[in-house]
Amino acid sequence: MTSADAENFRLAVLNPGGRDHEQHFTENRAPQTNEHPPVNFHAYAACTHGAVFRDTKRAIASNWPLLLLLRGDFRASERALAEMKKSKRKIVAALKETGTHQIAQQLNDPTRFGRFVKIVREADGCIASTPEVAELFHSFRNDRIEFIPTPYPIDNENWNWAMEHRSGIFIGTRELTVPTRNHFAALLAAKKLSDATREPVTVFNSDRRRGAKLIAAIGFRKVRVHEKRMGYRAYLGEVARHKIVFQLDRSRVPGQVAGDALLCRSVCVGGDGAIERIAFPETCGEQRSESELVDIAHRLLTNEQERSAVAARATNIAREKLSFATGREALARFFSLCAP
Repeated sequence: MTSADAENFRLAVLNPGGRDHEQHFTENRAPQTNEHPPVNFHAYAACTHGAVFRDTKRAIASNWPLLLLLRGDFRASERALAEMKKSKRKIVAALKETGTHQIAQQLNDPTRFGRFVKIVREADGCIASTPEVAELFHSFRNDRIEFIPTPYPIDNENWNWAMEHRSGIFIGTRELTVPTRNHFAALLAAKKLSDATREPVTVFNSDRRRGAKLIAAIGFRKVRVHEKRMGYRAYLGEVARHKIVFQLDRSRVPGQVAGDALLCRSVCVGGDGAIERIAFPETCGEQRSESELVDIAHRLLTNEQERSAVAARATNIAREKLSFATGREALARFFSLCAP
């Protein structure tokens, strides 16, 4: 495969019956109102200037290679695969919800499990957004499986959200009811850090009254609480105001918390997502205890020179391993090896 082949590669990502509207990424630009940003599985389409579809026929009509997302009870994915195979096109499957808790919920039903295995075996290949999902795919087939982390437009200056004057701790997680997110533990750790450094804490509360009561009971010295969702650009602006992004997530997710930190040229402390492990090996939660992560966070909050150096190293890693150009080349190479 030549560099020209990769440059001309276009990918159709199909989320059959999904909630997101059809979206074409003809150029890498900041999303408009109501558009999905080029992150997560939309990033696979965006890095190739491809498109995301919810209608199977329209995905087939694009005449591009197809990435089929598997989600829910897998009924819609199974029907889409049968329809796409008639077109004799390259069809690669990917599991959409990849956290350890999400995989357990999806595959704990025998019927759903059977559909999942059937799709994985019948597809021309499988792409995993985490190493753990790649291992799962290997349980059901031996070839044409690749871990390709979700790319980020780190190589596009339109997505450089760096800010010079920063203060505070941004809590990257927000789900109290998911045990592996360890959101409550992250709040308690942030309280300890805030008391020691006098840095303010910012948290998004998606649990409404219950979450508000808990945050109030913790007794932060200074806390900013966001109750409403933000558009992605406004959200990145909020992240970029802070010295560090802090989390204690143990869900083995693709790693959007770390990806957002990369776009803000910030530092992500904690978390064991794929992006965390790749871009932030010095500060991620892999094989580190909570107390070790708190010590790292304290050091970065009080040492601007070290914090800037860690952020710069993470950015360099991302340019090499997680950029849109890298993602496009990896996708084009993998699809070239998948015979329909």
